[in-house]
Amino acid sequence: MDQSVVIKAQLLNIDDETAQAFSNTMCKYRDACNFISQYIFEHAFELKQSKLNKALYHDLRDKFELKSQMAQSAIKTVIARYKTVKTQLFQHPFRYDTGKKKDGKGRGIWAQIYRDLTWLWQPINFKRPQLDLQRGRDWSYLSATNQLSLNTLNGRRKVDFVCKGFDQYLDQTKWKFGSLKMLQLRGKWYIHLSATTAISEFEAEQAVHVVGIDRGLRFLAACYDEKGKSILFSGQNILRKRRKYKKLRAELQAKGTKSAKRRLKKIGQRENRWMSDVNHRLTKTLIDHYGSNTIYALEDLTDVRFATEKSPKDQRYEIASWAFYQFEQFLTYKANLNSSAVVKVPAKYTSQRCPKCGRIHKDNRDHELHLYTCDKCGYKSNDDRLAAMNIQFLGTLYRSGEEAPQFNKQASVE
Repeated sequence: MDQSVVIKAQLLNIDDETAQAFSNTMCKYRDACNFISQYIFEHAFELKQSKLNKALYHDLRDKFELKSQMAQSAIKTVIARYKTVKTQLFQHPFRYDTGKKKDGKGRGIWAQIYRDLTWLWQPINFKRPQLDLQRGRDWSYLSATNQLSLNTLNGRRKVDFVCKGFDQYLDQTKWKFGSLKMLQLRGKWYIHLSATTAISEFEAEQAVHVVGIDRGLRFLAACYDEKGKSILFSGQNILRKRRKYKKLRAELQAKGTKSAKRRLKKIGQRENRWMSDVNHRLTKTLIDHYGSNTIYALEDLTDVRFATEKSPKDQRYEIASWAFYQFEQFLTYKANLNSSAVVKVPAKYTSQRCPKCGRIHKDNRDHELHLYTCDKCGYKSNDDRLAAMNIQFLGTLYRSGEEAPQFNKQASVE
């Protein structure tokens, strides 16, 4: 099994001539991507590399002066973007009210239509200048000088770079470099470099630790392990900062000026970067704390709807928009690289089940006090910690070989 990571590095000591070469190449590459996108849109969303290459290769070389490998990379870049949009459209079907009522009364009946690329009104547009370079053909690492050799339309450029921990990826017996993406941000030049390593398949029965993790806002992560120890990562500071962003956005939206809209865009980008940093630091802390050979059990939140109408008005935005899935992605790849694994278990009844006697009763949980009190055995616990305990129990069943462990309310009543 292969695991890929993205290495981010900053390019240093870029002179004016090199900067101009980078800028010119990136703009031509972006224009070529828009040209390919227009063709795909007008030709029934053809996404086969061979057919697009046959139809567009010479135009990409002549009109945009792209080199051979750059032309191929531009086609791959656009195909990847369209495939991503295709997946996103399918995951968010169009829902509409049929006008009918269930049993002739009560709630309305809604239907849905799964969307595909034909729902696009216009071609996908590449606004930001970018450049994708292929290992060996367009870029290489110069070990003698610790530099990168990057191809441009104006020839090769040797540049310095800085990247913390880059030496670990130089072991070619473990890591294999892939494509490199170049971008510019606030006058500085950066690269995103992909690297892949082969990892052995994780055997669940060999796991030393099983950790249940409940994700939320009051506690970003409530953890419970096989030793009965709990770790709660408070989210109060996160909530306060998000409310500041929310208030600032509301003020800018009320102004509605061009400068306010530009500022609004920057605020959104800054908040996203901050959220990513929070998730990165939190997942790294978990990996460092529990070590290797660990099963991290998470609730499967696919198709889970957060009932914001039952939440305080000032918290609804935060509940619906925190990057829970991103946390899962970060934890998954870091666990894979640390001889561990992330498993997803059903979220049903994890906050309603007593971990001591197995009683499942919805009214046992007090949302205002964040307290769970079992009406059968009297067990009491913080509701987030209790959910982590139940998730950890399902993770333990998974380690023992049970394929799809889940809680059954009917069995708990019996």
